[in-house]
Amino acid sequence: TVLLEYTLGDDRSYLWAISKDSLTSYELPKEELIKENALQVYHLLTARSTNIRGETHFQRTTRIKEAEGKLPAAAQSLSNTLLGPVASQLGNKRLITVAEGALQYIPFAMLPEPSVVSGQLSVAKNNGPRTTNHGQPLIVKHEVVSLPSASALAVQRAELAGRQPALMTLAVIADPVFDRTDERFRTMALKAVDNPQPSTNSSDDSRTIEHLGEKSNGATSRLIIPRLPFTRQEATQLIGLAPKESSFSAVDFQASRATAMSPELSKYRYLHFATHGVLDSERPGLSALVLSMVDAQGKQQDGFLRANDIYNLKLPAELVVLSACQTGLGKEIKGEGLVGLTRGFMYAGAARVVVSLWSVNDKATADLMTKFYGKMLKQGQRPAAALRSAQVEMWKQKQWQSPYYWAAFTMQGEWR
Repeated sequence: TVLLEYTLGDDRSYLWAISKDSLTSYELPKEELIKENALQVYHLLTARSTNIRGETHFQRTTRIKEAEGKLPAAAQSLSNTLLGPVASQLGNKRLITVAEGALQYIPFAMLPEPSVVSGQLSVAKNNGPRTTNHGQPLIVKHEVVSLPSASALAVQRAELAGRQPALMTLAVIADPVFDRTDERFRTMALKAVDNPQPSTNSSDDSRTIEHLGEKSNGATSRLIIPRLPFTRQEATQLIGLAPKESSFSAVDFQASRATAMSPELSKYRYLHFATHGVLDSERPGLSALVLSMVDAQGKQQDGFLRANDIYNLKLPAELVVLSACQTGLGKEIKGEGLVGLTRGFMYAGAARVVVSLWSVNDKATADLMTKFYGKMLKQGQRPAAALRSAQVEMWKQKQWQSPYYWAAFTMQGEWR
C-alpha cells in the first residue's frame, strides 16, 4: 500500500508518498494549474450527464463525442502531473489517496498510468526512476481507495477496533415513489410493478434531480422526479445474491425516510441505497438521498434523508453503498476533505462508504452494482477488491468502456 497525500498551494503544491518503510515528498505545480487540468478532466468525464437547455440531439451527440475524444490526453496530462513523480513506487500496489480542492472531484482509478517522472524534494530508498505509458486506467493494476484525511483513518480504526460484524447480511432500499402520478397508484398489478419496462428510460438517464427544478412563466413549476426503472432491477438482483433469511428489501412506498432511519438497519453488514441524490454544496448537511415522497394513500411526506439526519443514526455497517448521483461531494473543509453524505455515514459507524462523483447512468450503475455485490457475497472478495474487479469488467465491455459509466463510484474508508 502507498498513501498519496496532496497539498495544493498558491505558489507550489506538494505530494507526500508514504509506504510502510518510506516517506517521500515531491514538488508539484501551483494549485491554479492543477485545478484547471482537474476541472477540465471532470467536465470531459461528465459530458454525458450535462444537460444544456435548447440543445438538439445532434448537438448533444457531437458535444459528447468531442469530449470523449479530448479526455484521454487531458487525463494523461493530469496523471503525469500527479503520479509521474511516484511512478517508480507504484508497481501493483494499493493506492490510498488523500486529495484536496479540485482533486477531490477526480476518481484516480480512471487516470491512466503516468508516463513521466518529475523532480522530487527528498527521496527515500527506491529503485530509481521508471516510466510507464500503457494508457490503461490505474484500476487495472491497483486498488484505489480515497480518504478525507490520514488522521480520519486513524480515528476510524480506533473506534472500530474489536467491533463484531452485524448478524444480518444485506438491506436494500430502492425504487421509491416520488409522485402521485406514479403508475403504482394506478394499478395494483404486482407483475407490472416488479418488472418495470427499462425502455421508458434512455441509456443516458441519470440519478440526479439537480436540473429538474424548472421555472415557467415566472413561477416555479412542480418538481417532477422521474422513476428510475433500473433501481428496481438492481434491488432484485442484489437481494438474489444474499441469503434469503439474512436480507431485507424496502421498495416502493416502503423505500421511505422512516425505513432508512429505523434502528432495524443497524442489524445489517451491508446497506444499499438505489435512488436519486441531491447535492447542496453550500449547505452540505442538507445534501440528501431522495426516498418516497408519498405514502400508499397518496399523502405527501418528507422523503429526503439528509446528511444531518444520518449523523444521528447508529449504523455499524461494514459497507454503505450510495447508488445515487454525486453522493461523494459536498463542501470542502480544509484538512478533512469534502463534507457530505459520506462523512455522515462514517460518523454513524460505517467502516467504508461507496459514493459517486457525478450523475450516474441508471443502467450502467445497476450492472456495476450487480457485479460488485456478486464478487463480495458469492466470491468472498473484500469490498475494495470487489469494486476494482467490477470496474475492470465494465471497462473491458465496449458498451461501458467510457469511464463515465464505471469510474464515478469511489470507495472511502477502510480498505482491509
